[in-house]
Amino acid sequence: MVDTSHDSPGTPADDHGWQQRARMALAAAAAGDRLVTYAELADAAGITGKHRINRLTGWLEAELEHEVAAGAPLLTARVISRARGGLPAPGFFLKCAELGLYAGPPDGAEAFAFHLNCLR
Repeated sequence: MVDTSHDSPGTPADDHGWQQRARMALAAAAAGDRLVTYAELADAAGITGKHRINRLTGWLEAELEHEVAAGAPLLTARVISRARGGLPAPGFFLKCAELGLYAGPPDGAEAFAFHLNCLR
């Protein structure tokens, strides 16, 4: 668990409504057939403070588990790393492997093909 004790109470970082805002931003990205970066999603959700991307990625992993369990579309696959040429961070692929969805590397042609398939 990420330590958020350095965030001041009452600040947006202490706001648990950011998860709902993140869900709405992911739904909007899917509706527009767009991808968003981790930083863009954190901004849209209003996550501030230290470790904001870590808090977001922890939430995304939990959301991915819920999506898979529900047989729902993988909206979490719409979040990509600006530094990875359109792919999600390696943690996305590791979580997909943990859930039995993917058995390949976190980058390269196999990862791109898997990611593209997740977006359909």
